[in-house]
Amino acid sequence: MHRLAGPGWMPTTAYYKCRYEILRKPLGFELGAEILEDDVDAIHAYVEIDHEVVAVGRSHLIPEDSDGAQSDFPGQPGPKTPPFSHLDENHRPAIQIRQMGTLETHRRQGYACKILNVLEEASKAKFGAVCGFLQAREGAIPFYHSQGWVLIDEPYSIPNVGPHRSMMKRF
Repeated sequence: MHRLAGPGWMPTTAYYKCRYEILRKPLGFELGAEILEDDVDAIHAYVEIDHEVVAVGRSHLIPEDSDGAQSDFPGQPGPKTPPFSHLDENHRPAIQIRQMGTLETHRRQGYACKILNVLEEASKAKFGAVCGFLQAREGAIPFYHSQGWVLIDEPYSIPNVGPHRSMMKRF
């Protein structure tokens, strides 16, 4: 039911379709905005039911020379997400969780919890991660709190996406 792939795996059309439907289509973005340039370098976890991907998430290692700020969309100079204030030598190696979501019809069945847990464990094993960071949409903050993640920065808004908060978790 749940699957783990990468690094070195290129997501399938079904995986990207799910990610688009959850995270980009509701914001009015065109197909293709769900694809990130570093997807092949990331760890991906997803839930597949009857050949349909219904929940997705990914983690990537934050490069040593990065503060975590980056473009929120592939091949575009903006909008940028802000840096993580707590990303220092005491929190590295560090990963970032991105592109988490569950189709509306499959929510509240524990899939996001499973995906997040699998990503955390795989990130520790494959990347040696000691800490994780993420940028949560306001509606997702209670979920991440329930999984042990804490708020670290002031609220901010990502243009064309909306209000967010940065969160972290020590592994």
